Amino acid sequence: MPDPDRSVPPDDAPDDPDLTGPDLVEQLRSRWPVVGADDLREELLAAWDRPGYHDLRHLAEVLARVEELASAGIGFRREQVLLAAWFHDAVYDGERDAEERSAAWAERSLPSYVGEAVAAEVARLVRMTETHDPAPEDVEGCVLSDADLAVLAAGQDRYAAYVAGVREEYTHLDEETFRRGRAQVLASLAGRPTLFRTDHARDRWEAAARANLAAELAALGGVEVG
Repeated sequence: MPDPDRSVPPDDAPDDPDLTGPDLVEQLRSRWPVVGADDLREELLAAWDRPGYHDLRHLAEVLARVEELASAGIGFRREQVLLAAWFHDAVYDGERDAEERSAAWAERSLPSYVGEAVAAEVARLVRMTETHDPAPEDVEGCVLSDADLAVLAAGQDRYAAYVAGVREEYTHLDEETFRRGRAQVLASLAGRPTLFRTDHARDRWEAAARANLAAELAALGGVEVG
């Protein structure tokens, strides 16, 4: 977990709107981008309503970050990215093919509302979140990847809750196995030239995210990541 003595400049962390109140579901309903698809929206909300980090709050945070990047002047196809945010962890059970099953859900359910082309693009973006490695020219992929990874730059309390939520999702693993796997994920992220792909995200979130990664890796000290 982050070092409580570490100081991160407030401007480096993503804004943290009130996403924990009893009206969170209503906030999310208001952010659903497809008219006439309320049944699908409710199915997705039910899927996201679960313990662990990949929950309704995570969905709300990713949607908020997408809107923040749009407000920063980045031009991208908003409907596709917002729908990909709704679907990107719609299936999440700790298994390796969760992104693929989430993408398949989008491919099955969206064409009648938004057409085959948009549904295919949403599914492509969902699959991209397995690696968070979009091509530089893939603006939609860069926006979604940055929005999804923005939690890495969160303030101390939210980052600690994120770490605890991830652990909750892997209660089937013993502590040593989890710590080793977690350290490998963190080391892989830390080894990238940049965590974020858009200028706005790099300027605002990169330094804080790297500080959080370094602090968590230090807390996992001694874990073999090779």
